[in-house]
Amino acid sequence: MTIKDWFNKRKELQIAHRELEETQIDDSIGKLWIKCYNCNAQLLKKEVEDNMNVCPQCNYHFRINSETRIKQIFDDGTFNEMFTNILPTDPLEFEDTETYKNRLKAANEKTNLKEAVRCGVGKIDGETVSAAIMDFEYMGGSMGSVVGEKITLAMEYALENKIPMIAITASGGARMQESALSLMQMAKTSCAVARLNEAGILYITVLTEPTFGGVTASFATLGDVIIAEQGARIGFAGRRVIEQTIKQKLPSDFQTAEYLMKYGQIDILSSRKDLKSTISKVLKLHKPYEKNEEDNKKIKKNTATKKNTVTKSKKVKVEV
Repeated sequence: MTIKDWFNKRKELQIAHRELEETQIDDSIGKLWIKCYNCNAQLLKKEVEDNMNVCPQCNYHFRINSETRIKQIFDDGTFNEMFTNILPTDPLEFEDTETYKNRLKAANEKTNLKEAVRCGVGKIDGETVSAAIMDFEYMGGSMGSVVGEKITLAMEYALENKIPMIAITASGGARMQESALSLMQMAKTSCAVARLNEAGILYITVLTEPTFGGVTASFATLGDVIIAEQGARIGFAGRRVIEQTIKQKLPSDFQTAEYLMKYGQIDILSSRKDLKSTISKVLKLHKPYEKNEEDNKKIKKNTATKKNTVTKSKKVKVEV
């Protein structure tokens, strides 16, 4: 055996041994970790999900979709979705860098949703409510004609059945691909809210990250009780647009839920873990008084007893 053959054989043995010891790494292992946008901590995805998608290090609230929101707020198995047969169309045949039809198709494939809002009826700690839950993952939660129609129908359902209405918002505003048709949804939803107010139906809005544009300028900020999730950004125009317009630097916490709470623009600031219990308390506090015959009899009996006692005491005083 020549020296060259010896080296070649030695190299082959080393390669074979290396292959035996080589660790097989799954390409999906990176999906097990996520990075917090606020504190830059590297976190186990499962740990964050178990903490209701809130960073355990700095309490940063990650965005969540409508399905997760429904599971967190509504009692198990009680949410029944309605108006699923109403689908978006392309009445203006709009096209920018790509057609509106293609954008709708891509959004549907990405999220498995038919629109940027899910409406239905469910229970929160046993209290039945009509609800509209927006989803930012579908075209930025933009409000088109179908979104406005479904939210209006959910409000009309609450009005017809005399149950509270809850709107959970997450939106970038009006949908530009529908032009004036999208802007008209601001008036439509606002009129539906006015009808709820006239009938004395409780209307609660829950503002989540992010809530902007025409949604903020209409039904999102017309609630009888306005609740904002901790850390959510809420406003009309974006921060950069405002700074360029007024030529001034805005505070670091501008348009956050905490900033709006400080200046009285919202009623309740809630963390995600307390959100369900907060909504439940509001519902129970505003629940109409239910007449009960036995309770009424007890009240009447107690009232009659008090009257007799007062009469007797008066008689005693007169005799003295």
